[in-house]
Amino acid sequence: MRRFNLAVLAALTLGAGLTAVPAHAGEGHAPLGIDNCTAGACHFDVPAGTYDVKVLLGGDADSSTAISGETRRSLLPATAAPAGERVARSFTVNVRTPEGEPTGVEGTPGLDLLIGGTAPALADIKVTPARHARQIFLVGDSTVCDQPGDPYSGWGQQLPQYLRKGLSVANYADSGESTVTYLASAQLWGTVQPLIRPGDLVLVQLAHNDKTTDEATYRANLETLVAGIREKGGEPVLVTPIVRRWFNSDGTLNNNTALLVNGLGVDHPAVIRSVAADNGVPLIDLTAKTKALVESLGTEGSKALYLYNEKRDNTHTSVHGATVYAGLVRDELLAQHLVPEGRVRAE
Repeated sequence: MRRFNLAVLAALTLGAGLTAVPAHAGEGHAPLGIDNCTAGACHFDVPAGTYDVKVLLGGDADSSTAISGETRRSLLPATAAPAGERVARSFTVNVRTPEGEPTGVEGTPGLDLLIGGTAPALADIKVTPARHARQIFLVGDSTVCDQPGDPYSGWGQQLPQYLRKGLSVANYADSGESTVTYLASAQLWGTVQPLIRPGDLVLVQLAHNDKTTDEATYRANLETLVAGIREKGGEPVLVTPIVRRWFNSDGTLNNNTALLVNGLGVDHPAVIRSVAADNGVPLIDLTAKTKALVESLGTEGSKALYLYNEKRDNTHTSVHGATVYAGLVRDELLAQHLVPEGRVRAE
């Protein structure tokens, strides 16, 4: 297939169940372009690394196209193109094995993209190795990670859609991890630290699973992570954990369950704030921001952020909630000048 029929493509959705054409089908090295795509998916037979993706969107009819990839990462938000016009967009994507959670399944080798949206139309695509990309590494737990299946989603899984070419998210968050287990694992900290390059950002949000970690150990573990990031020339950013949706009778979240105070009385967000201040580390106070948002939405309106309706789960976020929370992280990255404004999508 050398070119999409744009009129047909605009009417197709991912539900068509089509499979991607292998990059090596029928020849030694197919070009990293639209020949590697079907109507609903693209597969590029590339090794692990960081890649720039440039797409040209639009067709004969009005269209709206969104792109996701690898383990359910949102890479490009819904983008409209009027009938007969073309809209160019670019983003940078991290390709790794395992492609989702570091302790999870390996996934499919290469780069896999899904072409979605209400009326998708992909006119052209080009994939090239990224020469000057800056990585944003994520160190976290299940509320951050690339969740493998619906209806779950971590905020790190939704963050890439807010970034333009030149910034790539390498999400090494993993379900069930505490500061203790993350530091001890060769698949986690033992893998992440050697990958950090000078100038890379490393966002750390670990607290939900430190249920039996005493305060001295928790503080020391955070300081170890900060020192290890700086040792490699990276820039650490400490992130307080998202709240649990656990309301008091007065409609507030002012309780230990909601605000991540463990059974030993360790106030995780307070310790994170203290470590950030003592070590001169930028802080994204996601606890305070998510608390304010959840309380403003109330007991009913906040259900959609979490998986209450689907799972009676007040800890893990839906795709909608993860997207909203990723937007809060995006806002703080901009407000604190941690990333260039021109590398971030405002929408």
